Amino acid sequence: MTTGSKVTPCLWFDTNGEEAAEFYVSVFKNSTINAVTHYGSAGPLPVGTAMTVDFELDGQPFVALNGGSGVDFQFNESVSFQVDCEDQDEVDHFWEALGEGGEHGPCGWLKDKYGLSWQIVPSRLTELIGSEDQEAGQRAMAAMVQMQKIVVADIEAAYRG
Repeated sequence: MTTGSKVTPCLWFDTNGEEAAEFYVSVFKNSTINAVTHYGSAGPLPVGTAMTVDFELDGQPFVALNGGSGVDFQFNESVSFQVDCEDQDEVDHFWEALGEGGEHGPCGWLKDKYGLSWQIVPSRLTELIGSEDQEAGQRAMAAMVQMQKIVVADIEAAYRG
């Protein structure tokens, strides 16, 4: 790993970790694949198969591990990655790009085509819900829980009452 971070999420894939890393790097700006290691004769996957892929998404390090036979190791909603979006354009970008071939869920949540869960959250939502005007914040929250993709203008309208 090339970053100074002490904590790096490691994502277990059967054999498509390199493909997934390339996909994620294509979705996020300022992202890169830093290194790929390959299995040798010691296995357990065929010689030359990518073993680990070290990559960064906008400065956050990750490792994709091709561990094979992921029957017992599938992604689920108990772990997700939150994407803080500056505006509706960013929400739209990540919602569409990460959700393509996956499954859109409620409240800004989605599963990508690899089964990994993401939360696509506009920073404006956090501001409104955390407002000192608790009643207005709760109206924004009530609007959000009715949505799949979070729409900033609709949350702001609910906040205003």
